[in-house]
Amino acid sequence: MNAESNNPQRPGVMSINLIQQLIDNYRQNHLSAINNTLGIEDAHSIWFDLPKLKKFIAMIEEEANRINPDTTEEDLGIRLYYASYPKIENWNIMESHPVPKEYAEKHTLVMVPTLKKENEAGDLLDYDFNSLEANGEKIALALNARRPMLPDDGAGDNPGLGENNGTLIPPSPPMGESY
Repeated sequence: MNAESNNPQRPGVMSINLIQQLIDNYRQNHLSAINNTLGIEDAHSIWFDLPKLKKFIAMIEEEANRINPDTTEEDLGIRLYYASYPKIENWNIMESHPVPKEYAEKHTLVMVPTLKKENEAGDLLDYDFNSLEANGEKIALALNARRPMLPDDGAGDNPGLGENNGTLIPPSPPMGESY
C-alpha cells in the first residue's frame, strides 16, 4: 500500500494530496466536459448537515431492524447515486421534494440504504432496499431486483428511503471549501 492510499486500519482518513488530486481530476475532466457540453455551471460539491445524515442513518437502522431484528450494523450501508435535477421546464416533478429552482440541471447525489444479502452463488452483496408503505401496502425489499415493484398510487410518487436535500455549490457560494 502506498502513502497516497486510504488506510483500511483508519477509515475516514485520507491524504490531503490524494483528496486534492481526485477533486482536481473531476473538475478538469468531468465537470469541464459537462459545463462545456450543457452550457451550464454545474455543481462541484454538495453539503449535508450532520444531523440530517445521522437522522437518515437512524431511519435506515430502524427500518432494517423492523423488517429483521437480527440485522446488524455490518449488514447496512448507503449507496450514493449520481443524479441531476430536471430542466426548469420540467420542474413540476420536484413538487413533492422542494429544492431551489437554481438547482435545475445541476448534479446532485441521492443516498439509498443497502442491506447485505447472500445471492444464489453464496456471495454477500449489498442490495438497495426500501421498506416504507405505499397505499397501505408494504413495499417489498428491492433485493435481487433492479428496482422494487411498487404499487401505483396514481401520481407515480411512492415513498422510499432516500436522502437528497443537500446544499449545492454552486449556486450556493463556495465559502468554507478547502478543495
